Amino acid sequence: MQNFNIPNFSIDLAGDVALVTGTTSGLGHRFAKVLAKCGAAVILTGRREDKLNSLAEEIRSDGGVCEAFVMDMTDRESIRSVVSAAEEKLGTITILVNNAGIPDAQRAIKMSDELIDSVIGTNLSGPYILSCEIARRLINQKRSGRIVNISSIAAFDINGQSSASLYSVTKAGIVRMTEALALEWAKFNINVNCIAPGAFSTEMIDGMVDRIGDFSSSFPRKRFWQPEQMDSTLLFLVSPSSECVTGTVIKIDDGQNHR
Repeated sequence: MQNFNIPNFSIDLAGDVALVTGTTSGLGHRFAKVLAKCGAAVILTGRREDKLNSLAEEIRSDGGVCEAFVMDMTDRESIRSVVSAAEEKLGTITILVNNAGIPDAQRAIKMSDELIDSVIGTNLSGPYILSCEIARRLINQKRSGRIVNISSIAAFDINGQSSASLYSVTKAGIVRMTEALALEWAKFNINVNCIAPGAFSTEMIDGMVDRIGDFSSSFPRKRFWQPEQMDSTLLFLVSPSSECVTGTVIKIDDGQNHR
């Protein structure tokens, strides 16, 4: 019989290597800083090199360990080459946070093929390829791991006024991907879980407000909340004490989806 501490919870991630996608702004930026602060060596990825370098400098000045890589989630070779280069620098990736995502912001019948491909590639195909790439390496090395996928409350609730049809489809796909891969990889001790956020105050939400106005007045608490308020959920899902949690989707929407 195992003996557990009271409480059985720790946020010490020393010895872990975490890859976070979409770290140049918003939730990914915060996730990377939190994981580094808890002791993980963090691989920063995104498309804007200047933003990556700025974040890397911030983490290192706070005593953290990180490496930054430009990565395009719509380019499979970019994904695979970054994983290889990152592991050469920091070692086997044991934590993955699939955070990168883009909105469609157009009516479905007006979307170009290029925009369709970009949204699907960034939001769904890319995370699937990246998850498989990291899981394959963990399985080959007989190591456990944690994957946290970032979906959206839009996977469960949209309305006819929003130009987010394809975005919601891809985020619903992330939910199902979480459930399917969790089942396939459970025997290898790779946990796959998902967070479905509501409207946080991020660069993406700020862009929506600029286009359509402040829509927080329709929420029960009439506010957008901050990325910092997701720290505890992320840390729970990447910590050893969530060992029995896999295939789970946690909604964090401040009651926004219950109107």
